[in-house]
Amino acid sequence: MHDLSKHNTLALKVVADKVECFTSETALQALLATGAAADSLILGGGSNCVLPPVIHQPVLIPALRGIRVLQETTDQVLIEVAAGENWNDLVWYTLQQHWYGLENLVAIPGWAGAAPVQNIGAYGVEIKECLHSVRLLSLKNGSSEERLAEDCGLAYRDSVFKNQERDNWLIVAIRLWLRRTPLLRLDYGEIRQQLQMMHCTDPGPLEVAQAIQTIRQRKLPDPEQLPNVGSFFKNPWLDKEQVDQLLQQFPDLPHYPQEGRIKLPAAWLIERCGLKGQQNNGVGCAAQHALVVVNYKAQQNTQREVLDWVQQVQTAVQQRFGVWLDVEPRVYVPTA
Repeated sequence: MHDLSKHNTLALKVVADKVECFTSETALQALLATGAAADSLILGGGSNCVLPPVIHQPVLIPALRGIRVLQETTDQVLIEVAAGENWNDLVWYTLQQHWYGLENLVAIPGWAGAAPVQNIGAYGVEIKECLHSVRLLSLKNGSSEERLAEDCGLAYRDSVFKNQERDNWLIVAIRLWLRRTPLLRLDYGEIRQQLQMMHCTDPGPLEVAQAIQTIRQRKLPDPEQLPNVGSFFKNPWLDKEQVDQLLQQFPDLPHYPQEGRIKLPAAWLIERCGLKGQQNNGVGCAAQHALVVVNYKAQQNTQREVLDWVQQVQTAVQQRFGVWLDVEPRVYVPTA
């Protein structure tokens, strides 16, 4: 049995029958070509999953490394990033190279290969804005494919790899178009206020990344100190009629119209239910940010304790506001 309690950022108590960690794409493709890995569980940085206590299916960890330039123009550079590259390290590396576009996505835990699966986003930017394509290996037979970003079904915290194509493919690399000239995005959240606190009147991408990292460190607990997967709940999207009804009862409800629908902040809903900073059986909503579910009993609690708390939060919000909160991380169903 293999202990995976330190290979998931919730630090859940998890063991697996078989674990294969690959640092070579050739070796990984050879295994997949046999078809023996068709039912494997793919585990990257473990930052966006809720694992069961026992995993009987093979676990594949594609710890592939490498960053290379594929194409350059006067204005842009196309890079390929191997799936096992640490996402936050990648952001800082691109800034060092004067390649821009990822600065708002700084300090997001996890590996690069998982970024398109979740269509990671933060502070007004999503990866779909710079994603060119992904390189894939079939979990059924090891065949390879490059898929353009527009064919990945990228949406709010979603993609085809979370839905209809789930468990069919393994992402071995992502390709990103990055700019040589900055295009700053400063109007989301507290970015401008943080830059003012830094006495930065003429910010560049580096300063924006530093400001966002500071905000995240202030608002979000470090998974190494308090095990978590970042934001656990998605912000719900409602129709105008639904929001108007809620505003009659909760006139101070924050709401953000976008693309014909209205987004509500899940954190506000959870806080109004009195659950921020609360816990049960060693699992609860962080005191810093209500969206973050924390496992206070690292390597002791299992998936069950986490899901019990999550259900408590969802039920409370639905009963008070009539709104159901969907979860961001993938919850793996235990196998027989």
